[in-house]
Amino acid sequence: MIEFTVPNKHSGLRLDRFLALSLPQFSRARLQELIRQGAVTWQGKIPRPRVEVCAGDVVRLTEPEPEPIEAQPEEIPLQILFEDDDLLVVNKPAGLVVHPGAGNQEHTLVNALLHHCAILSGIGGKQRPGIVHRLDKQTSGAMAVAKNDATHQELSRQFADREITKIYLTLVTGSFRRSHGTIDASIGRHPIHRKKMAVNPEHGRSARTDYRVLKTAGGVSLVECTLHSGRTHQIRVHLHHLGHPVLGDSLYGRNRQMAAPRQMLHSWKLGFTHPRTGARLNSEAALPEDFRASFPGTLDLESR
Repeated sequence: MIEFTVPNKHSGLRLDRFLALSLPQFSRARLQELIRQGAVTWQGKIPRPRVEVCAGDVVRLTEPEPEPIEAQPEEIPLQILFEDDDLLVVNKPAGLVVHPGAGNQEHTLVNALLHHCAILSGIGGKQRPGIVHRLDKQTSGAMAVAKNDATHQELSRQFADREITKIYLTLVTGSFRRSHGTIDASIGRHPIHRKKMAVNPEHGRSARTDYRVLKTAGGVSLVECTLHSGRTHQIRVHLHHLGHPVLGDSLYGRNRQMAAPRQMLHSWKLGFTHPRTGARLNSEAALPEDFRASFPGTLDLESR
């Protein structure tokens, strides 16, 4: 059991937000799930995730034993960028769902990982073994996977403390006035369309994206984006906010911009400190063919 007394600086926060700040090794979604399961008490009561805590409140978390993994191994090809006894980095193809969920109980990255690895970390629960962070179904590229709980906790901490290097490539509509810049705009749930996120200065959470235009041809720009936060749909929302939706993005784009086979977003470079060795590990995922084919010109990244 883990026990906290809420400090003055965290008074007024939602319970799930307070726990996310206090336990960076857990994702906020995982903590919300634990609260709903009754594994968290607040002032001796079973609370809701949205309850606001006050200074001096006592919060206790009793993490349940890891649940048996329900997903079944499937022989799905994986491109491994790095692997050792603690973790692996994979180049996830577009179209592959990361973990089982409603409507996707099979044929996910987790199913492929279970076939490839004998052991994965259990912190993510029975449906997300090994999954430290996620990519959208239609986003391709580098993803880190933990093989044990210690690795999972340390990688989660690095993500929470923004120590992870996350560089994406994307194809967007239109030409930019500036070749580079920073988008510093809070992101929150869209006030009307609940499946969408939006720039929300009043109720959103801080989000920062650095961008650099690498090439423009035929009304399409190749843009490098460096993330300094990890908000849902961050790159898609920020570039849409600038007036340059991601090519092929059916949620944030417009019909005339849907010529691409999927949203052209690729996790290109992923860097972090290895949890056991302390060495800096940098992985690069090559661009998939559908990404290259969607740009009306030649993409040569080797010299960059």
